[in-house]
Amino acid sequence: MSLIEEIKARAKVDRKTVVLPEAMDCRILKATEILLSEKVVDIVLLGNEEKIRNTAQEAKINLQHAQIVDPVKAEKTEQYATLLAKIDTTITLQEATDLVKNPVYFGMMMVKAGDADGYVSGAMNTTKNILKTAMRIFKKEGTKILSTALLMIVPNHEYGGKDGVYIFSDCALNENPGYLALSEIAVSSAKTYEKFTAKKAKVAMLSYSTFGSAKSPFTEKVIKATERVKKKCPDLIIDGELQLDSAIVPEIAKTKAPNSEVKGEANVLIFPDINAGNIGCKLVERLANAQMFGPICQGLEKPINDLSRGCSVEGIVGTIVMTAVQAQK
Repeated sequence: MSLIEEIKARAKVDRKTVVLPEAMDCRILKATEILLSEKVVDIVLLGNEEKIRNTAQEAKINLQHAQIVDPVKAEKTEQYATLLAKIDTTITLQEATDLVKNPVYFGMMMVKAGDADGYVSGAMNTTKNILKTAMRIFKKEGTKILSTALLMIVPNHEYGGKDGVYIFSDCALNENPGYLALSEIAVSSAKTYEKFTAKKAKVAMLSYSTFGSAKSPFTEKVIKATERVKKKCPDLIIDGELQLDSAIVPEIAKTKAPNSEVKGEANVLIFPDINAGNIGCKLVERLANAQMFGPICQGLEKPINDLSRGCSVEGIVGTIVMTAVQAQK
């Protein structure tokens, strides 16, 4: 059984409701059809019901059992607007009402009010748009930094704990995190890996240098972040700075980093900045034909997750079931 099938099985045990605001995208509708037919999660689609059903019919997608809510006509629009105005005191009730009529906001307010358990968007909206709204509504008290993680599954791959399963972070949100932020991203990402795989995280703090083979402010940031995590979480397996081959290839690690605790078996890869992370995840997705799920948001009080606008139906299905499992207690 694949990891996503295992996550699906976990989602079925305690079925949750996930809201999808981008119901005019056929990929979203196809993912809805698949998950409803398999009875994995309950789904709420947002938008004009007639337009959504016409789009589905043209694409030969069965939405017979789908729940569709139009934010413009919904009974709870006023209730959600009142709640939003309390959360964000910089806006008026009328401004909140106008915002809530947008499916992106309406869906998040459904989750905030407890009328849905999780939220997935990003097939049509930018990550910036989704996460800016999420931070406005769901930032968890005490969270120092919001970050994202991608679940990457590489087929026929001998690395990543010998099953090709990785967490990549942060590839979508933090452009150039300082060492403090990078350390928080590493800790959150390790927890995300263990949440979904039930395996021990082995974290590599990536760089263009391995254990001092080069020295610059870029490598120093990674070294300081690694040291901070080791002090904060002494039981976490983590090393850095490591080049990618030293992080995931045991034979290379024996030569370049013989004393590394990770031993070339990293399954959580922490990139030093968003350039490296975003390029890296898309290279692996396209050249290695990897499955990419997420970005999964880390540091919010509820499961509010993003998609790449280039996402596949398979990626959407996986992200939705991961969101459902996040919502389980």
